[in-house]
Amino acid sequence: MRKLDDIREEIDSVDAEMVSLYEKRMDLAEQVAEYKISTGKKVLDKEREKSKLEKIKALATTEFTKCGVTELFEQIMAMSRKRQYQMLTEHGIIEKSEFMPVDRITGEQKRIVCQGAEGSNTEAAMKAFFGEGVDGFHVENWRDAMEAIKKEEADYAVLPIENSSAGIVSQNYDLLMEYDCCIVGEQIIKIDHCLLGMPDAELSDITQVYSHPQGLMQCAGFLEEHRNWESISTKNTAMAAKKIKEDGKKNQAAIASRITADIYGLKILRENVQDDSNNSTRFIIVSKKKMYVKDAKKISICFEIPHESGSLYHTLSHFIYNNLNMDHIESRPIKGRNWEYRFFIDFVGNLEDSAVQNALRGLKEETVKLKILGNY
Repeated sequence: MRKLDDIREEIDSVDAEMVSLYEKRMDLAEQVAEYKISTGKKVLDKEREKSKLEKIKALATTEFTKCGVTELFEQIMAMSRKRQYQMLTEHGIIEKSEFMPVDRITGEQKRIVCQGAEGSNTEAAMKAFFGEGVDGFHVENWRDAMEAIKKEEADYAVLPIENSSAGIVSQNYDLLMEYDCCIVGEQIIKIDHCLLGMPDAELSDITQVYSHPQGLMQCAGFLEEHRNWESISTKNTAMAAKKIKEDGKKNQAAIASRITADIYGLKILRENVQDDSNNSTRFIIVSKKKMYVKDAKKISICFEIPHESGSLYHTLSHFIYNNLNMDHIESRPIKGRNWEYRFFIDFVGNLEDSAVQNALRGLKEETVKLKILGNY
């Protein structure tokens, strides 16, 4: 039996040869790129790659190595494509962006729409982003808010997108795909929920609790302590408080913000009933106009991919090879296509960055459908 050190020494020698051959192959890939740039030929040629992989697979002698070389050359081809995308950018071949850079997002002489009643957390996010004197108005639901900017009844809409403890607001992810709109900003609001009741009510009187589904989820631990209470969903936490006031029943309570207690003349039966003391919600500012602040640092995109093995892996590699930090990923089922999903990703960058342009070029080429949701 050979000594381990001798075997490792030979492995080192083989590895050195492989590195040398890899660099030679990448040099050839660059020559291919030069040709494609001069002729306008697309980087990705699926049929060529499929045929090439079949030939390489046939060169292997065992089932294990057939599988191994297929995976290896899939990676080599993917790296080759990424280098070719970089060279396109280096040669100044950049698709004209539909997004317009602006100096700042402003609420001056603009109308802002948010969902819910007066005192809602969405209203608080609107005022935090645009200022107290903003010209804002309320609509009943999130779709109404998107319709308002579509019809140009409002310049911006404010939508909750994610809570630190209850997760995403899935309906609003779907609306971002349905409407031709753009995320231009975000606002994070700390959420402190209170249990509100009529002025003459006590905690022992309560049998029904109203709130938005997210509000109920964020207070699940508190509600678990009162299993005899019936939890009822409303379209907004502020709407829940408004309903308690209008119904005037001692047995009803709302989970809502402290400010709604003042607005609707309700009594705070219990403060800070949320499970997480650091409970926060991220809101997005949406516009019909495709624009971004020049120093924007976050990009949101959405894409669909072929329903086949390795698709997501190869798609995400565009972030790795362009050294981009992806900080959020979500999937949503595609309506009418069972077990197929649409992916939403947030990553650090600006649309002017060459690395971002390289990644987006590759993603556009290799996904079924890509939509840039915003740079903010």
